Order: sequence, then C-alpha cells, then structure tokens
Amino acid sequence: MKRLAVALAAVLAVALCRPALADEPIIIKFSHVVAPDAPKGKAAVLFKELAEKYTNGRVKVEIYPNSSLYKDKEELEALQLGSVQLLAPSISKFGPLGVKEFDIFDLPFLASDDARAHQMMLSPMMGELNQKLAAKGVSALSYWDNGATVFTANTPLIWPDDFRGLKLRIQGGKVQDAVARELGALPQILAFSQVYQSLQTGVVDGEDNVPSNILTQKFYEVQKHLTVSFHGRITYAFITNKTFWNSLPEDVRKELDRAVKESTEFFNATAAKDNADALEKIKASGKTEIHVLTEAERKAWIAKLMPVHAEMQARFGKDFIERVYKASGFMPPQS
Repeated sequence: MKRLAVALAAVLAVALCRPALADEPIIIKFSHVVAPDAPKGKAAVLFKELAEKYTNGRVKVEIYPNSSLYKDKEELEALQLGSVQLLAPSISKFGPLGVKEFDIFDLPFLASDDARAHQMMLSPMMGELNQKLAAKGVSALSYWDNGATVFTANTPLIWPDDFRGLKLRIQGGKVQDAVARELGALPQILAFSQVYQSLQTGVVDGEDNVPSNILTQKFYEVQKHLTVSFHGRITYAFITNKTFWNSLPEDVRKELDRAVKESTEFFNATAAKDNADALEKIKASGKTEIHVLTEAERKAWIAKLMPVHAEMQARFGKDFIERVYKASGFMPPQS
C-alpha cells in the first residue's frame, strides 16, 4: 500500500508539473503564510497581475494567503511534489531540505542595513547556494528582503539579561535556536499561523519579526512591549518547482521572469515603507510600548550574541562565514 501511495504521488507530481494544453491556461498555484496586506501578500498580487498580463492570459496565477492551502511545514514538500508551483518562504526554512547553509543568514546583527542586505543577496555566493537548492528540485527565482527584525514580549526587553527564562517563538534553524539560548531564553518552534494564539494564551512569551508582520497579524494586540533591535533579518526566497519551471514554453518563461524581476523590485521598496509605517501605527495604537535600543544597549546585545558567530564556525566553516561577512560588509567587533 505504501509503495502504491508513493507511486501515485510521483505520477501526480509529473502531471501537475506538466504545462497545460495549448488551448488551456497554465495554472500556477502560489501559496504563502502571511496576510494579503503584508508586503509579501501585495507582491504576490502584483506578480499575478503581471504574469497574466505579460503572457496574455496564457498563465493564470491562483494565490493562497494566510496558510490557506498549506501550513509552514507542508509547503516545501508540496512544492517538491508539484502540488504547488510557487512559494515565498523565509530562507530559514531550508534546513529540512538539507541546505543548512541558508541558516547562516540568521547570524545576529549580520545585515541590519538594507543596502548591505541587498548587496549580500546579489553576491556570487548566492549562485552557489541556488545550485544546492536546485539539487533538491527547487529553483530560486529571486530573493525578497522583508527587512530587519524587532522583538516583542510582555516584559520590556532592554538588556540581554531581560530574555532570561522567556519562552521565545522561533521559526526554526540552528542559528535562531543558538541566539535564543545565548540570551537565556527557551526557544519554541511554532508555525507562523500559530503565533498569535500562542502569544495570546501564554504558550510563548515573545517573538521576533518584522514590524509589518507584527501589525498585519495583530501580534501587537497581545504583546505589551516592542524593542526596535534590528538584530536579524527576514529574507524570503521566491521559489518554484524546478521541473515545472523548466517545462514551461520558453516565451512564457521569459515573460514570467520579467514579472519576477518587477515584483521583486516592488517588494523590496514596499517592505521598507510598510515596516516604517507599521512601527508608527503600532505606536499610535497605544497597545504596545516601543523602545528603540540606545547605542550602549545595542553594543551590549552585540557583545552578548557574538559567541553565536564563533559557535557557528564549527557548523559552517570559518572560510564560509568570512565569505558571508565580506558579502554583507559585516565587521565583527574587536574583543
């Protein structure tokens, strides 16, 4: 029975990855986990509009926001099987695929500056990582920079010691786990769709995210404090099933590549504005007190978390980490 199920799944995958007949539109299912009014949601809608326009209706894009089609843990498997054709997950999700190198981008304070983050994602190093994804049946079409992250909790997070004993939601990944533990927190892996309720009921005490997600998912309604730390970054990989994408007619793929490029430019600009606006809206709500780290506090956070960089040399190799430093322009503080 198990062999039959595997065989049927393989047949289904091939069928789903095969373009439609000439008189039928090519259906592309685009699944993501955030709200339609978040930057990723807006960029998904723009991609749909551009893809359908540039291909003169030969392509039809169906968008499934808010985990309405697949949950976080199911997305990548569905993409590999061909059940969905487009995703935009955080690159922190690639560990289970066996591409652990993407975890490196969770190193604390690596690329809190937008320009340096964009520079890093355009470096030749990313081409090498894309090849590792391709070996798993996944093609990276582009990277969407969702900006620097902040922390929320029901207690003020001013100094590193303030994290001690807190149950902290993380997406997953060895680096995120190490960061939480270095701060003295207890890391809890939760799907994005579970975060609001978990914060509301006390399953977790806090989380980190970009301001636009905190606003659109209403996390600020169940968190009393927000610290503008810009300690990490959320980057989405706009990815597709490799077999599906390569099987598309060349002229169709050319127009879709054009839509990818334009929606990426839109996303990066939109995310920067939406994150700034979100902080103002959260502040105006009066439900969450916002604290911006002072220079002294920021230095204390960096000093506390630099051991994570050293710890990860054993996982990724010193040479690879130094290449990432060079690509991002990050300068480790001198001890």
